[in-house]
Amino acid sequence: MKKAVVILIVMLCALSFAFCGGSSESGTSTPKKTYTVGLCNFVDDASLNQICDNIKDRLSEIAKEKGVEIKVKYDNCNADANVMSQIIANFIADKVDVMIGVATPVAMQMQAATEDNRIPVVFAAVSDPLATGIVASLEAPGANITGTSDFLDTTAMMNLIFALNPGAKKIGLLYDAGQDSSTTAINTAKEYLKKKGVQIVERMGTTVDEVILAANALIADKVDAVFTPSDNTIMTAELSIYEAFAKAGIPHYAGADSFALNGAFLGYGVDYANLGRVTGEMVADILLNGADPAKTPVRTFDNGTATVNTETASAMGLDFDSLAKTFGPYCTKVVPITTAESF
Repeated sequence: MKKAVVILIVMLCALSFAFCGGSSESGTSTPKKTYTVGLCNFVDDASLNQICDNIKDRLSEIAKEKGVEIKVKYDNCNADANVMSQIIANFIADKVDVMIGVATPVAMQMQAATEDNRIPVVFAAVSDPLATGIVASLEAPGANITGTSDFLDTTAMMNLIFALNPGAKKIGLLYDAGQDSSTTAINTAKEYLKKKGVQIVERMGTTVDEVILAANALIADKVDAVFTPSDNTIMTAELSIYEAFAKAGIPHYAGADSFALNGAFLGYGVDYANLGRVTGEMVADILLNGADPAKTPVRTFDNGTATVNTETASAMGLDFDSLAKTFGPYCTKVVPITTAESF
């Protein structure tokens, strides 16, 4: 009899553990569905970092909403092609469900690396995905890749230059000829300026030291203003050149708010925080809903925000309120910012 009672107690304890001891926080023993994403940033840049942070934040939000787990493996290749290749190889070895490439060089390398394995790729901040051959069309990318573009409305930027200085006769173009993001924007700028009969002075650089020399040359050339597209090389060097431009009274117009954050007179372009969040949503759509990158349109945005560095403007004898009135008719909004190294 005693033996039977002991056996019954043991059975009841085992049954109790099965129902209680192995339960999860949600009251079920079923584990969360887990996805892994590989996120590679091209370079330590205020705008690109902002994109990455917002991608991660949005994926975290969606994961909580849907009751799943999305692990993000983040790395930064710091513009080193060899490091970039290794990071991507690691993502493939880790069998990530989706790769995210921030900036054109990373997107192109991911595209090449996934031709055989067909891992979905979502890019962010690719300025001209058509010209670089990343997609067949913006509406139907046609392969295992889609994403978000920070396409620059160069004509709108030219309008800002001449809104402030209608009599400008000489415009400098400062860029890295090796940056794919610069090609279309620079060509468009040249066409615009030639039609106006304005003299064009081109200066280029591929390193910070070269960009400093190029900026000093433009100052010596006595240009009325300088234009730079969404060029990561120039962005990296901005903190080293903005004071020289301001001292010379030469406004530097550039293709992202991060340029203005790092001292440029004006940055014009998309809201990179929003771009990052939308990129995260596209990734989640592929992971959770099985969206096909080949049929998922590339997302573009309203390039209507002009960000004015008030410290640089003040050093040039200009005040924000008057600039906002001058630029207002040509953009969605005009916002102030002060110099810093990151958002």
